[in-house]
Amino acid sequence: QEQLVESGGGSVEVGGSLRLSCVASGFTYTDYCAGWVRQSPGKEREGIAVIYFAGSTARYADPVKGRFTISRDNAKNTLDLQMNSLKPEDTGMYYCVLGVPCTLDAVTQYRVRGQGTQVTVSS
Repeated sequence: QEQLVESGGGSVEVGGSLRLSCVASGFTYTDYCAGWVRQSPGKEREGIAVIYFAGSTARYADPVKGRFTISRDNAKNTLDLQMNSLKPEDTGMYYCVLGVPCTLDAVTQYRVRGQGTQVTVSS
């Protein structure tokens, strides 16, 4: 059974940090690019980070560049997102996604998606 399960969301104050994690099962994980998509209230779904198959290359959306770091462990089928210097506009539901190709535009269209984890940043 194909499944992505996210964890690590929560509420944090401005400037704080959170680490999101995702565990994939039922996939040949290394066949896929992996990414994180954010759905914020009143906004369109946004691809914020994507990482290539072997984890050597990553791409970030401008709003999170320099603050967020995506990583993957192909031995454990996991995907992480370290989020630092959080801002109120980072509030939203974060989804772990798998697919191809490895571009931020494509990430929002990936077929495989977890149930999401909520991140709330308060000032």
